[in-house]
Amino acid sequence: MVRKLLITTSLISALLTSCVSTKKYDACVNDTNKLKKENDDLKAQNAAMNNKVAEANASYAKYKQECDAAKEKLMAVQRILEEEKKTMDIVTKKLSEALANFHNNGIEVSQKNGMIFVSLEEGLMYKSGSVTLGSDAKKALGSLAKVLNDYPRLKVIVVGNTDSILAKKGSDNWTLSTERANGVVRILRDDYQVEPSRLTAAGKGKYAPVADNSTPDGRAKNRRTEIILNPDLDRIWDESAQGK
Repeated sequence: MVRKLLITTSLISALLTSCVSTKKYDACVNDTNKLKKENDDLKAQNAAMNNKVAEANASYAKYKQECDAAKEKLMAVQRILEEEKKTMDIVTKKLSEALANFHNNGIEVSQKNGMIFVSLEEGLMYKSGSVTLGSDAKKALGSLAKVLNDYPRLKVIVVGNTDSILAKKGSDNWTLSTERANGVVRILRDDYQVEPSRLTAAGKGKYAPVADNSTPDGRAKNRRTEIILNPDLDRIWDESAQGK
């Protein structure tokens, strides 16, 4: 009887020990699987992060390349503009010297915003209300054209202006200003061989006054023809794109 009790007790103890070991094992397996899953998740997150970092680096490299290219182009534009500024200063001086004999007859040469302005008053250019250029006007344009032809890259815009009073009853001062500009362009082209592709004619009528139209002196100043010289901006942009 005692022997059977001992055997039974030993079997129960062995079974209990076996159950405890199995539970620990299963718990270890579960913990291991959990850790493995967490490790796999971390690896996946790390891989995703590495991809994002790689994408960010690629984007930065592209952005930097574009910035460097833009900076290089800007520097090229600045170099060309500095050269153009020197050229415009020289042209301004040469025009002032070439037209020196006409300064007392209503010609002014000035430079503003990177452009050269040659203003010619009506008294030198035309009789009142006329679109026919006088002989002194043609001489002045000849002196101007000699300088223009030495600098073929400069664009030439001729703008006619009037005062606020109609030159003739029933006439149109805007048409008058445009025809006067056209007449100057034709003289530069036909008599002095200025390249036509450089020339533009326009009329502003009474809409760009430089003085008060309520006084005779102010109206006289407003009746003028302006010749505006400016660099060829398309050429500047093209040359900068080519790195010149």
